[in-house]
Formats: sequence, C-alpha cells, structure tokens
Amino acid sequence: HIQYERVGADVTMKCGSMDWDAAVTWTANGTDIDESHLNGSYLILKNVDLTQSGQYSCYEGSSWHLKYQTYLRVGTPPKEPVLMCRSNNYPKGFYCSWHLPTPTYIPNSFNISVIHGTKEMVCVKDVFPKNRCHIRYLQLFSTVKYKVTLTVTNALGKDSTTLTFDEFAIVKPDPPESVVAKPVPNNPRRLEVSWQNPSSWPDPESFPLKFFLRYRPLILDQWQHVELSDGTSHTITDAYAGKEYIIQVAAKDNDIGTWSDWSVAVHATPWTEEPKHLTTEAQVTGET
Repeated sequence: HIQYERVGADVTMKCGSMDWDAAVTWTANGTDIDESHLNGSYLILKNVDLTQSGQYSCYEGSSWHLKYQTYLRVGTPPKEPVLMCRSNNYPKGFYCSWHLPTPTYIPNSFNISVIHGTKEMVCVKDVFPKNRCHIRYLQLFSTVKYKVTLTVTNALGKDSTTLTFDEFAIVKPDPPESVVAKPVPNNPRRLEVSWQNPSSWPDPESFPLKFFLRYRPLILDQWQHVELSDGTSHTITDAYAGKEYIIQVAAKDNDIGTWSDWSVAVHATPWTEEPKHLTTEAQVTGET
C-alpha cells in the first residue's frame, strides 16, 4: 500500500505480522537499510525528508521471505490555493483556474463549487489545462453575485478559498491580435499601426471594445499612450525620425471590466530617405 507522511515527521513501520523481536531485514528501493534504524523488527525513520520517498520492503531474516512492502510518499498538506475567475468571451460565460502556491509533492484533488444566488452551477472541467473549468451564463446582466469555492485535499490535509464577484467585474478580454506597424512613405515621423479584435471575443458588434496603444523608441524607457474608443488602427505622428519603435496594444469592453494584458510587442522604424550618391569635385574634374 501507499503510506503518506509529512516532511519532518517521525515514521514507524511494522514488518507486517512479524513479532517485535523477530530477525528481519529492511530495504529501501532495493538497498539494505542499516540496523541502526531498527527498533526490534520495526523500522524507525526520524525527521523524514523528500529524499526518503520510495519503496520499503521487510524480509524475514533467515529465509528472505517478503513479509511487508509499502510505498512511502513524503509531502506536505496543501496551502490555501490561488483561485482566479475571468470572462474573456463575454457575454458567453467565464472560466476559473487555480494553482497551489507551493508544491505538496503528493497527489492533490480539487473540488470547485459555483453558486449563483441560491442555484448551484456546473463548472465543466477542461481537459487541458487540467486546472481550469468554465461556466456558461444562463441569464445575462444579472445583479446577483457569484460565489466560487475551491477546496484542495490530499492525504495529509485540506484547505480552501472563496471568491465572490459580480458578473461584470471579471470581464477581461484577451490581448488584441495580429498587431502590425509599418512606416508611412515620405513621412519620417509617422508609423501606421493596425490590429484585430481578440478571436475569443465573440460579439464585438454588440459588445464593442476600446483600445489602448503604447509606444516608445528603443533608446528611451518612457512609454507614450493613446486611448482609442473605436477602430482597429492608429497613425503615430510624433515618432523620432530613424529610431526603432516598440509598440503594444491592450483591449477593454467599452463599459465594464478591466484592460487586457498587452499584446505581443512589434517593432517598426519610420520611413527614412535613401541617401543620395555624392560626387566630389575631383571626380567631376577628372571625368571632364
């Protein structure tokens, strides 16, 4: 069987039904254990750590008959899990995802409950990533709060956390996609930037997004910002001539929720005039 023990615990293992004073041999992962760890036929492990996880076997002294075998798993009880709920496809629904702040080194099971008013809702678990599930909105524009409770349990203990929120408070789109920045011919201070709505945002006609553009030349740390209430393009008119720029865009529902993360950064340099070929006086005279 499997035996779970906390890091730092003292562990005693009996050799099956053998008497306390029977002559036995213990092995860990096939290697003999020194007799100093025995108390009669009992194996005593003091202050166990993660390296002592493994298969422990006890054999009758003279015959080497296997009398007892267990798999020791050393770990820790779970700490309060980190839970996050977000709607990136409003108004279809939202998803919740979770993780532990520190590893436990042994298997954990997670149970999530979602309550809307008095109604318990099913949070459908995703196959990948496995620490995520999603809820479909049954009624839109509800003023009733959602209450999500996540409980994590393992063989050494359990812990839980709860979030309570309004439907509109967790709306956060994914970042804009396909961001492109191009120089404008014959304009050394302009860059034309365009992008697309996040593909996960289902209905930009009914639920339009606004955008936030930030840009800076690579030689400076200071960003410049522009907020745009409509459209998916913008012309930067105050770029430094000949300097390479880094550009990103964020999105937000027009009325509710929070800004998305920044898009993938793109780089662009304003148009520069091709240098003219200069001819020297000496060349001209020589050719004459």
